[in-house]
Amino acid sequence: MKTSSTIKILALAALMPVGAAAADLPPLAENERVRTEFLAGAVGDEIVDNCPDMAARMMVVIGKLNDLNNYARSLGYTSAQIRDFRKSDENKARLNAMRDDYLAANGVVPGDAESYCRLGRQEIEQGTLIGSLLRER
Repeated sequence: MKTSSTIKILALAALMPVGAAAADLPPLAENERVRTEFLAGAVGDEIVDNCPDMAARMMVVIGKLNDLNNYARSLGYTSAQIRDFRKSDENKARLNAMRDDYLAANGVVPGDAESYCRLGRQEIEQGTLIGSLLRER
């Protein structure tokens, strides 16, 4: 398994089952924090996949995912809702579209490794959530 793919796997695994009923809660896909943090993981993953100079900061990734898991638990989402969110092709497609839009808006050109590296360095320098997930090799 590639290290960068680990970001996605951990992001999807982060929202583990919670015990409380959540029938009245909006879908996780509508939660701003969940969307933002999954988008950061997806962008970081794409940068690591396409820039040979970048790697994932796995301890940070795991910590952020634990925080997100605790957040989802505090909202009371059920195991079924979290599982549906993680496995939903619609959510995956939406996330990939948001990722691709973010990359394009930030000057990333598919197939141009340096454009991914440049964005990764920029995110690190600006101290963004995406940048916190990355490190230069």
